[in-house]
Amino acid sequence: MVDVATNRNCVYQTAYHVIWCPMYRGDVLSGTVAEETGAMLDAICAERGWPVISKAIQPDHIHLFVGIPPAMAVADAVKVLKGVTARRLFQRFPALKKRLGGGHLWSPSYYVGTAGHVSAETIRRYIERSEHVTKRR
Repeated sequence: MVDVATNRNCVYQTAYHVIWCPMYRGDVLSGTVAEETGAMLDAICAERGWPVISKAIQPDHIHLFVGIPPAMAVADAVKVLKGVTARRLFQRFPALKKRLGGGHLWSPSYYVGTAGHVSAETIRRYIERSEHVTKRR
């Protein structure tokens, strides 16, 4: 469940399902590398106050379900997650660079989907009902 959070000027409930892959969808995220990646993601998110709702490190991709405040662009959050983990993993496991054939750990693309407390259909019906009530006034 995604908790309601607050900051100085808003109340929000946001959660994003983010998926990204190593370059060439290489099977490099296993064993100690996978454990370290998971720990790094937890630390990065904790430092920034982004609650990790769920995560799964697969050999060739990562699933992260995370709460990111609305003032932070999701693209910027993904850039932080991918950039920091790549830098730290290359420092910790220098052989990864050779295994992937270059200086990039992650594929430049990623998937992001949103999730919330209510469904898109519920929101649509609410807005349509509100619009109908407003027009009658």
